[in-house]
Amino acid sequence: MNRKTLPLPVPVPLLAATGALLLLTGVAALAAPEDSGAQAKSAARLPVERSSLLCPAPSGSDLAETSYTSFTPVVKGADGEGEASLLPAATDGAEGETDKKKDGKGKKDGKGDKSEKGKGDKDGKGGSGQEAGAEPVFEAKEPGKPVGHSASGGAEPALIGTAEGRLAPGWTVQQSTKTPVGTGRGLSGLACSAPDTDFWFPGVSTAGSRSDYVHLTNPDDSAAVVDVELYGPGGALKSEVGEDIQVRPHASVSVLLSTLTEKTEADVTAHVAVRSGRVSAAVHSADEKTGGDWLAPAGDPAGSLVLPGIPKDATSARLVVFAPGENDADLRLKLATPSGPITPAGHESLHVKAGMTATADLRDVTRGQPGSLLLSPGDKAVPVVAALHVVRGNGEKRESAFLPAAPSVGARASVAENHAKGSVLSLTAPGAAGRVKVTASAGTRGGTPVSKTYRVKSGSTLAVAPPVPQGLKGTYALTVEHLSGGPVHASRLLEAPEDGIPMFTIQTLSDDGGTVAVPEAEEDLSVVQDAERD
Repeated sequence: MNRKTLPLPVPVPLLAATGALLLLTGVAALAAPEDSGAQAKSAARLPVERSSLLCPAPSGSDLAETSYTSFTPVVKGADGEGEASLLPAATDGAEGETDKKKDGKGKKDGKGDKSEKGKGDKDGKGGSGQEAGAEPVFEAKEPGKPVGHSASGGAEPALIGTAEGRLAPGWTVQQSTKTPVGTGRGLSGLACSAPDTDFWFPGVSTAGSRSDYVHLTNPDDSAAVVDVELYGPGGALKSEVGEDIQVRPHASVSVLLSTLTEKTEADVTAHVAVRSGRVSAAVHSADEKTGGDWLAPAGDPAGSLVLPGIPKDATSARLVVFAPGENDADLRLKLATPSGPITPAGHESLHVKAGMTATADLRDVTRGQPGSLLLSPGDKAVPVVAALHVVRGNGEKRESAFLPAAPSVGARASVAENHAKGSVLSLTAPGAAGRVKVTASAGTRGGTPVSKTYRVKSGSTLAVAPPVPQGLKGTYALTVEHLSGGPVHASRLLEAPEDGIPMFTIQTLSDDGGTVAVPEAEEDLSVVQDAERD
């Protein structure tokens, strides 16, 4: 899940040549094991040639201000032409039965949420398909230089994006929306994601104070069929309308999770399973007291997880964990601080029953220091998914965001839309110490890239103000490249305080999938050319 790209790594002639080479090598191996005509080397990595990203409809508030930033890093070997563009997905605004409250009414006030547009239903009435000849919302044509776009109001559609050629490897798009008032007010941020078939969202809710919508966007020419399953502390929540949700081609729908069940639960895990086709999925949560933000899909179920980048001034951190298999999970909890790992007082372990959602209220666990949560198995590793619901501020000046468990940055990861001030980059090495290079790109309106190398100590979290391009104009992107040592996990906090409210959002950084392994021949391919002629 959470694939960043759809790789088309090599031209068709090379694929044919490689296939012929493998065939000839196999035959030669049977005839003369010690004298094969061409020996296979270790696989080479080539840039992908096409990427797909999907952005959900950003907001239903007329006061919302949304910004998009597209960025592709400069990748060795990605030459020639290229282009990245995002087109509007279609919705017809029809209200489906899955968007209706049990009393037949919508959300109480409709402020700051998406209760008035683009809803999904079992007949796919939330989306009528992308209109023919739709013009791109915005385009990018040059690697290494981010491109920005802004929009106002609550009528913005979901976006379906494609990058090709030299714009494809490592392509990322950041979507950020600032809503000043109403339910869900605050800063909502999300890295647009690739289509997939399986998604986990620990941390959603069907409580009356929350309005959590799952957004489903279909980039393909055929309809997608999706099931949405909900699991609370007691197991699966009964639902008669969560199955067979149809998402029309090139369209986007959203479903209010509380309409899928009669059960009201504060802590729920949602599972989006695609029966047919592909979609992207993201959840927007709006809370009456703590604002709103996007919840991106958690990393794949695993026995050990990292949740990187809890803010140092977090006043509350609530951990939500789900075990999707048939076995209970016993987890050990550690907090990776700047000086090393510690055990949170009173939260040394957590027992998670199979098929049930478990929680731990860690409160102000960071106590003035940045940190990351490390989950490891007890006696036996059992795959789980996890996320944190993080709150900053106090009283009526509280703001919340989500931090899902995420894989490491891998070879390279990028995040767009950073400002000269208000960005915090958190780096965590859960095992051995690791070294990374962080590059600040040119700005959307000018600036010179700069790079800086960081060493992250074993079991620690390093939170820094990231480097800023020289002469920055506009916003810029950050690219984190792993240099040596153990795996490094990362997240970026973006803040935009207003009227004493610490508005913020957090995005994790995972490997951008910008290259793919391709077998490389040791000898020349003349024998293959002869074989093709024959």
